[in-house]
Amino acid sequence: MKIINPTDLQLNDEVVIEIKRVSKATTGGRRMRFRTIVVVGDGNGHVGIGYGRANEVASAVNKAKESAKKQIFKTPLIKGTIPHRLDIKFGSVKLMLKPASEGTGIIAGGPVRAVLEQLGIKNILTKNTGSTSPINVVKAVESGLKQLRDPLMVSRQRGITMKELFN
Repeated sequence: MKIINPTDLQLNDEVVIEIKRVSKATTGGRRMRFRTIVVVGDGNGHVGIGYGRANEVASAVNKAKESAKKQIFKTPLIKGTIPHRLDIKFGSVKLMLKPASEGTGIIAGGPVRAVLEQLGIKNILTKNTGSTSPINVVKAVESGLKQLRDPLMVSRQRGITMKELFN
């Protein structure tokens, strides 16, 4: 997989998917920290997802944003949607991503919608029938998007022309 330099891309503002207060029980009481999930993208097929933890919300968000910029990957898009249907099983998350026709919009829940909007997808149908934990759902979406292959990649791998691929 090709490494993408975030300075080469015109990234949109980051989207904070989740801010969660976590605590650790110590002898002196509970120690509170914050865990955040942030997604960055250019709206043109590039997206990165990052996780950050810190004592304050702002520093946790900054850590997650920097992590997301380091994790950017490219996803093939065709006419504002994905090339083919995906059925993703990631831990206890069962997620379906299905390409949709023009004018459908993004039919997706919170964490999935945030990632797909940053990616630049305009029309897609999704369904989550498993766990709805934001961190696991985002990881499932990421693993699914990394599995996507466009018809040109498939035809090259099989050593056939595009016309033969669709016959």
